Amino acid sequence: MSSATTTRTTASDRAYAELLTEIQSGALPAGTVLAEVEQASRLGVSRTPLREALRRLAADGLVVQQSPRVTVVAGIDADDIRGLFEIRRALEETAARLAAQRGDRALFASLAAELAGVHLDGEAARDDYYALIARFDRALDDAVANDYITAALRTVRTHLVRVRRMARDKPARLAASVAEHRLLADALAAGDAELAAHATHVHLHNALTSILDSLSEGTP
Repeated sequence: MSSATTTRTTASDRAYAELLTEIQSGALPAGTVLAEVEQASRLGVSRTPLREALRRLAADGLVVQQSPRVTVVAGIDADDIRGLFEIRRALEETAARLAAQRGDRALFASLAAELAGVHLDGEAARDDYYALIARFDRALDDAVANDYITAALRTVRTHLVRVRRMARDKPARLAASVAEHRLLADALAAGDAELAAHATHVHLHNALTSILDSLSEGTP
């Protein structure tokens, strides 16, 4: 690979990562027009790596090409979220069963203990909780030991970051989420596959209900 190609790839990766973060955080909300010249200048890259980054985001379903020259951040509505949770339920309940059978019980017992000590007072504490859940997800993926399931879940989680923001400012829902994850961690630590799948089902049902309620109330 030539040095020019390597540089372009690095610039494309950086542009993709920055745009992904901004879309997931809401800094670039749905409907935002991503003009090539403006975004390339803002991100400090040339138009070729920016186009590559936009193609990757389009493949992820996070941006939509409205015309050859107009790309916008994709919207996400109640039907999109229901569809996302349908595939999430199928993947995560299967993953929970497999992780209970294959995983390191001591590791999940340790994660359960961390969840027992979680508090949600303040934005920093909530950020710490989401970081803990990210570690929990990685541990579960490692326990499943199935690259096909892991790859499919990675795609789903790319969209979930956007969706989860809708529940971020609901203290009661976040507190319930902590308890639900702790039940799942306890089930994995015990090697109980059916309880792990059931705990996952309950968590996803409650999460979807909360998010759809937020949409119906007109909250972000």
